[in-house]
Amino acid sequence: MRVLISGASGLVGTELQSQLTALGHTPVVLVRGEATKPNEVHWNPATGEFDHTVLETIDAIVNLAGATTGKLPWTKQYKKELIESRLNSTKTLVQAIAKTTNKPKVLVSGSASGIYGDTGDVLLNETAPRGEGFLADLATAWEREAMKAPSGVRVVLARTTMVLSREKGALGRLLPILRAGVGGKLGDGKQWWAWISLPDEARAIIHLINTPSAFGPYNLTAPEPATCKQLVKELGKALKKPALIPVPAFALKLVFREGAQELLLCSQKMSADRLLSTGFVFNHPTLKGACEWVVAKS
Repeated sequence: MRVLISGASGLVGTELQSQLTALGHTPVVLVRGEATKPNEVHWNPATGEFDHTVLETIDAIVNLAGATTGKLPWTKQYKKELIESRLNSTKTLVQAIAKTTNKPKVLVSGSASGIYGDTGDVLLNETAPRGEGFLADLATAWEREAMKAPSGVRVVLARTTMVLSREKGALGRLLPILRAGVGGKLGDGKQWWAWISLPDEARAIIHLINTPSAFGPYNLTAPEPATCKQLVKELGKALKKPALIPVPAFALKLVFREGAQELLLCSQKMSADRLLSTGFVFNHPTLKGACEWVVAKS
């Protein structure tokens, strides 16, 4: 396949490129600067600039473009960037698809677990109602734009959660603290943190591209739920370091403001049943196995 990727330089996009190449596929990368490599294509989603004829030879699109929500605190200006970076990218791709004669078969468009809001101990499947808050509004608008893709194009909404990696992503700031032996739970640690390993995230996207019956939202989350306390404790065990020093909720809110409540203290216990029902098999289905992979030397 030839797979067009927006947000290809990000954590998931980089892993996705690697896995596609290893499988014999060709990742085609959207870049905002000058295209200098054979597999690069220039675009400017802020202005809608994109040569739609590029899509004539594309089998699938994976739309991962968007500023990171992990940059805290969210200022008014940065929240605007979070919104525009997602919606403009998605609008540009959907409009280009509509103009294309030989349309890609599938659009896998990014979304986020934030769509559910803070739901405590409720087990969330894809039929759960949208929640409240900035991230819920953002993910809802993001999905709405993707679903405007023309008929004949299968749309998959990848509701991504915390992606566990060895260097970057959600654990980028936490791992060095835990390695120093001074980390611990955030708040009371009882909040559910849905998670997935980086390799499984990319593998799930490829699987959904290759599954003709896959349509609509899918929770990209491992099948074993974990609380913040359990995740931090398991990482500490894998690192052979104590994880006993908690960070109080009030301190997180003081420093990170709105983002603390919606990202760090928010509770989301997500189900992977819909993804599993398509035949997907996780490489890292358990928290213990995922944490051991995270801390292992690459």
